[in-house]
Amino acid sequence: MKSLNFIIIKLTACLTSGISCTHFFKFSLYHVFYLCIGLLAILFLANHIAKRQLRKTIWFGLIAYASMFALGALTYTTHNQKNAPQHYTNKEHLFPTGSNDITCVIKERMKPTKYYEKYSVQLRKVNEQIVQGRVLLNIKKTDSSKIYHVDDVLFIHSEFQDVRNPRNPNQFNYKDYLEKQYIYHQLFTDPDLIFEISSKRSTVYGYADALRQQINEKLNGFNFKSDELAVINALILGQRQDMDRNMYNDYANAGAIHILAVSGLHVGIILMLLNFILKPLEHLKRGHVIKVISILFLLWSFAVIAGLSASVTRAVIMFSIIAIAMHLKRPTNIYNTLSISIFILLLIKPMFLFDIGFQMSYLAVFAIVSIQPLLYKLWPPKWKLVDYFWQITTVTFAAQLGVAPISLFYFHQFPGLFFVSNLAIIPFLGLILGFGILVIVLSLMNCLPELLATVFGSLISAMNQVVFWVSKQEAFLITDISFGAFHVIATYLVLLSLLFIFQKFNHRRTVYALLSIVIFQSVLIYTKRINNFEAFIIFHKSRHSILGKKANDKLTIWHDLDSNTLKKDKMIHNYKVENFIKSVSYDSLSNIYKVHQKTLLVIDSISVYNVSFRADYILLRHSPRINLKRLIDSLQPELIIADGSNYKSYVQRWKRTCLMEKLPFHQTSEKGAFVLK
Repeated sequence: MKSLNFIIIKLTACLTSGISCTHFFKFSLYHVFYLCIGLLAILFLANHIAKRQLRKTIWFGLIAYASMFALGALTYTTHNQKNAPQHYTNKEHLFPTGSNDITCVIKERMKPTKYYEKYSVQLRKVNEQIVQGRVLLNIKKTDSSKIYHVDDVLFIHSEFQDVRNPRNPNQFNYKDYLEKQYIYHQLFTDPDLIFEISSKRSTVYGYADALRQQINEKLNGFNFKSDELAVINALILGQRQDMDRNMYNDYANAGAIHILAVSGLHVGIILMLLNFILKPLEHLKRGHVIKVISILFLLWSFAVIAGLSASVTRAVIMFSIIAIAMHLKRPTNIYNTLSISIFILLLIKPMFLFDIGFQMSYLAVFAIVSIQPLLYKLWPPKWKLVDYFWQITTVTFAAQLGVAPISLFYFHQFPGLFFVSNLAIIPFLGLILGFGILVIVLSLMNCLPELLATVFGSLISAMNQVVFWVSKQEAFLITDISFGAFHVIATYLVLLSLLFIFQKFNHRRTVYALLSIVIFQSVLIYTKRINNFEAFIIFHKSRHSILGKKANDKLTIWHDLDSNTLKKDKMIHNYKVENFIKSVSYDSLSNIYKVHQKTLLVIDSISVYNVSFRADYILLRHSPRINLKRLIDSLQPELIIADGSNYKSYVQRWKRTCLMEKLPFHQTSEKGAFVLK
């Protein structure tokens, strides 16, 4: 693939590598800064020498790539808000134990939970000291709860709390997710304890949020259903906070979740619409310039209104480059365009690299531009209508093939009927988007006919019904697929080598393909080998007790959950999938367990422990009323464990007793699940 030889692609790869390495190895800002300055100076000198010699040596290229790697590292460290002197984590003396007087600004409304409204807020003052940094604000839901908006300034009295690490193995790491958005602490408060200082809009994001509010207020005046409004907000305005979880799962199970994420598909359609609508401007003097400036302005306005997510920002950058190239009447290489958009986007927001949407959107586009032409050539139809649907089918298959490995890694499922939902929706997506934009514009102008709103609502409902039907065909939804990071790498190597063979068949590419298959098989063998181990786990579950024993690819669970709770619980399911477990058996709890040649004694609310043997570990569950000191003197255990079924007051008392007795104490609500391998 000759197009991969272009320099911008190599430089982007080096920039990405620099960001990735700095994320995992945490280089110092000053070291990275001096390294970057030194490499750039050497690069300038090497370029001067190369010009005098009229040729560039391999050393010039290596220094250029090293400089770009260092630039990636510098970009990551300079964007890390903890490196700012005014960041609140660098002023620990400001935060005494207890509550603080905090002035903050709402920056983003996040997905709410059952009990809390959640906001990403920018700190302004803490105890009258000017600070910087973002935190997560949790406002308890009540009947009098108010929804706050971007740029609202609030005064609260609260305590900084750490975001909890996962309490169980293979659980979603919410703390890591927030840290990738530079959020390191959280605040909790009641709505009655919030004083709103100001609600004036002062940023572009604030005005965009106000526009979205106005659009929703106008649309609420018509007979749109709640699920129709949720899809309109996601499809056109890029906001999914209020979408019902069941509807989101339906779109995911149908393989149509990308339709709800404003991305390249949507922006490409909007670019075509704008190019058609603004075509009359070409007849004016300097009309081409006016047209391209208008297109860029409208595209970026749409991006801001949609919240500047990773997917929409990537798409708008890419299509902005395409729009400029169209104006200059120059051919564009799509790989260069994609690389330039990645380069610009990561310089602005390096943490986008670790965003799932960012990764999947780029992989989908790369797959479409490289795999789709090969699939299309397999059968070029003669009839235009058939050809149109065949193109959509090949695009859908190519995109799904491109994102399948990483999708399996993150979500562990594969929608077998993805092509059905896409074939039913994508041909009409341009109509739906254009219709939706027209409905929004007319509603803002207070001249939207009721009939037009009803027709548009019916279109959205029809799309929802198609997705709902496809998602319910459970026989075609493959779930619980164990797929690790090494599987992802090996799978992409196989796909890439097969792509090279289909483009041009020769001996070397055949060897690469066979080598990639050998690597994939080696990964399968290695994964099976490293997962053949035994482990005993005491999981953390509030108000319940769950114990598990992993023996290679089998898992035994002892628990006190009822059938409904067990069915809904994701903890055991996540552990099963992530650890390549094939079978799970369930049983009721016992009082004694043998754990790797040691004995675990379980003491429950009955508080009976009249045993004649020495217990190595003791698990306290359901708040037994015991004298812990007497128990320790009697049984001489190595460790005391308290799971999530106990009262907090009991656990704190036991913790103090163990501290006085100098005995290790494991509290699952603080330290997480107890795992013994």
